Amino acid sequence: MVKRKQMRSRGRQGRAPRSRTQSSRMVIPRPPQIGNYEVVHGTRLRFSSPSSGFDGNITFQNLLDTLLVASSTTQGYDLFKFVKIRRVEVWAASGNTPASGDGPLPVTVAVVFQGVTAGIVGDVSVHTDTSMSIEPAYVNARPSPKSLASNYQVSSSAVAFRLTCPVNSVIDVELSFKSQFVSATAAQNGLTSAVAGDIYLRGLDGNAESTTALPPVLADYTI
Repeated sequence: MVKRKQMRSRGRQGRAPRSRTQSSRMVIPRPPQIGNYEVVHGTRLRFSSPSSGFDGNITFQNLLDTLLVASSTTQGYDLFKFVKIRRVEVWAASGNTPASGDGPLPVTVAVVFQGVTAGIVGDVSVHTDTSMSIEPAYVNARPSPKSLASNYQVSSSAVAFRLTCPVNSVIDVELSFKSQFVSATAAQNGLTSAVAGDIYLRGLDGNAESTTALPPVLADYTI
């Protein structure tokens, strides 16, 4: 045992010391890859139907027109270039009591992810609910992962979803927006008395504050 310990100690002593230059040497890495250089914004926007019910299509152009930046008093451009839908929620209270006194009128809400353009049809899922006054009618709808609505789309007349709701409904759309370093898209409808450089909201149907059937609840920022 004594001989083995002596041999080990001699072996360690016989090793050449490591150079300080070798031990402190570093390899400078190349610049790393950069992903998601574009601007991405996820948000929930809230709208209502205060004056009338709504039964119609919401296009991707309508969704992108909800957030605008004014370039002049009459011209606006979409703040983002692409949009995709994460969720649509709709609430509607039951209707007025009929004259016969039989109780409140039932109300129905519906969201359908069904495009009408060949080649980009949605998942054709119908989400609907009806209220009998005990609770509001409520729909919580998400497009399927590989459908048209759940993938980024540019401004176009392609249908994102169809919405059916009565007067005084509340509609939330949960969206993901994205912009790249490309030319901005002009809003479908012109502005009125806008301030260049200011950012505005627009109705879910793409119309101005004075004509939209689905205005944003933040009326002070609507144009």
